[in-house]
Amino acid sequence: MKLAEWITDSAHPLTRRVIVNRLWQHHFGEGLVNTPSDFGANGGRPSHPELLDWLAVELAHQGWSLKKLHREMVLSETYRQASLSRSDGLAKDAGNRWLWRFSPRRLEAEPLRDSILAISGNLDLTMGGPGFDLFEPNTNYVKVYKAKESFGPAEWRRMIYQSKPRMQLDGVFGAFDCPDAGQVTARRGRSITPLQALNLLNSRFLLDQSKILADRLRREAPAGSAAQVDRAFALFYSRAPDATERAAGVELVGSAGLDSFCRALFNTSEWIWVE
Repeated sequence: MKLAEWITDSAHPLTRRVIVNRLWQHHFGEGLVNTPSDFGANGGRPSHPELLDWLAVELAHQGWSLKKLHREMVLSETYRQASLSRSDGLAKDAGNRWLWRFSPRRLEAEPLRDSILAISGNLDLTMGGPGFDLFEPNTNYVKVYKAKESFGPAEWRRMIYQSKPRMQLDGVFGAFDCPDAGQVTARRGRSITPLQALNLLNSRFLLDQSKILADRLRREAPAGSAAQVDRAFALFYSRAPDATERAAGVELVGSAGLDSFCRALFNTSEWIWVE
């Protein structure tokens, strides 16, 4: 009890600042202090110290409601900026530390997998209960982690319910900077590697989901390939394709099949990157 009172004391210099910095990092990709676990002498200096203080005070004024502070951030003009780059901005602040635009960033491992399942129509939104495993069961004295080769409804829940072993990443989405459970990770890495592209092109999971999505498009847009391309764009991008995109999509469906068209869309930057 005393510890809780000390941590939440209004005079405590760190608690609220650390919390609001984590929220800011979640929405903007980087915290106002870019060392979220180190606010000490060896940590980074805040890019906007007055803003950090104001958010900390605002959190207290709003009764420590994280939901209200989330709303405050996402409704701000800073968050709602376009991600388009400008030569003058890049010349002065290429890393966007001063927030002159919204920084584009790739979907993290969990929302990436969940979005694949949602678009194919398979995402199981059941809440609570036991998790699922992405590794083959075995009865070895020392467990051997062999990644599953086939997936079904049991593995179609949100990735937050994955049973995550320490020091072991799953075969597909572990490449997307998903940290293992054997360490504390205050901020994930942001890498772009060939293995990521290969996993989204050739993994059994993506091949299966592309086929399932193709079946969904045939059901929901039976009028032909043009209608199926339109439906796919609505699912992926919440927009209609332009004439060039529609023609290219119809051509790909005709030459390589609807499955390959779906797999190509799963690898497009517009879908993988948040802008």
